[in-house]
Amino acid sequence: METAARRCALAVAARAVARRLNADHTDYAGPTLPCRCGQRARYAGRKAKTFLTALGAMRLARAYYHCAACRHGFCPRDRLLGMEGTSLSPAVTRMVGTAAAMVSFAEGSDLLRALAGLAVNAKQVERAAEALGREVAADEQQQVVPAAAAEIAPTMYLGLDGTGVPMRRGEVEGRPGKQPDGAAQTREVKLCTVWSAEGRDEDGVPVRDAGSVSYSAGIESAAMRDTDASCSAFAQRVEREARRRGVDRAQRRAVLGDGAPWIWNIAGEYFPDAIQIVDRFHAKEHLSGVAKVLYGTPSDLGAAWAKARHDDLDAGKLHKIVAALAAQYRARRDPAKRQELRKCIGYLWANRRRMRYPTFRTQGLCTSSAVVEAGCKVSIGTRLKRAGMHWTVRGANAIIALRCCRLSGRFEDFWERRAERHRAA
Repeated sequence: METAARRCALAVAARAVARRLNADHTDYAGPTLPCRCGQRARYAGRKAKTFLTALGAMRLARAYYHCAACRHGFCPRDRLLGMEGTSLSPAVTRMVGTAAAMVSFAEGSDLLRALAGLAVNAKQVERAAEALGREVAADEQQQVVPAAAAEIAPTMYLGLDGTGVPMRRGEVEGRPGKQPDGAAQTREVKLCTVWSAEGRDEDGVPVRDAGSVSYSAGIESAAMRDTDASCSAFAQRVEREARRRGVDRAQRRAVLGDGAPWIWNIAGEYFPDAIQIVDRFHAKEHLSGVAKVLYGTPSDLGAAWAKARHDDLDAGKLHKIVAALAAQYRARRDPAKRQELRKCIGYLWANRRRMRYPTFRTQGLCTSSAVVEAGCKVSIGTRLKRAGMHWTVRGANAIIALRCCRLSGRFEDFWERRAERHRAA
């Protein structure tokens, strides 16, 4: 009964709004209007179109202008109402964006039908969400409002990481990858995460502050040559997010990463005074990987060897870890195992100053990038790495922008700016 009553009430409201708009002819602005091509478009009567609104389907008649020079037509009211080039009202577009940011396009279509009684098919959800995502991405580049001083914690953390997303075949053609034939099936999404951790648990370990995490990500390059006139696209993204969150104005800054050189290149360029920390989880993963290569899996001996190295790492005894690796190197004759040991020693040596975990703990700093790892899963993996999904770069970047905006609590601000832009136009 309540569902039927809601449906009837919305239908009555839709007819009332449509009647009011159709009776208003103030969108007629004279016999001609300027066209985007520079010529004059002539009034060609009133043209009707059915729009899907939050109240349901609504057929509206609007003043229509047509340009003979470019053969393009437009309705001034569509632009005023924020419905130019679409059959969805702003309220429905917002619902579509919310749903598509969280679940697949097909699931979003089902949710809109179940929760709002709106029939928007999966393809239409996809098109509308990706168009909205591109608007969000453009807004992210243009709107960099620095955080208020009260919002900046004494210590701000910046985490950088990357995760692969399955792509359509044409998007990875000719790119090197991890497949047996050397081909790629994914493209890397690079993620920038900012948070604060002023709280402490019962053991005195820093705890992420609720609501302090923000995300910004995209499939874009972090590579940059010394001769380049500008920095890489991802470096610019990191710099924008840092300014937006006040990382550059915090009393203390820390950059966490998995040890990839591109992370430290960006950190050194933009935050030269920041404390650089290799995530303990990743460092331990390297040592566990060596144990598996040496002893196979499963192996009680390998597990015990890895546990001893992990304890040394937590205690800051890198010299003991290197000595243990060197002893294994001398004892082994298998080239593959020796190569793995060499790589691990090189990794530890290159990042030795970033692995001073006892010192970092004394300073009250986070030494784990669990927030970044969770960010890769929450902002990217949960939405874009589901069974059967294969993306284009353009489509993936649009949904990533939309999802990061939602998860970072910026969707409301974006929507207010979008409405203002439509009113100004």
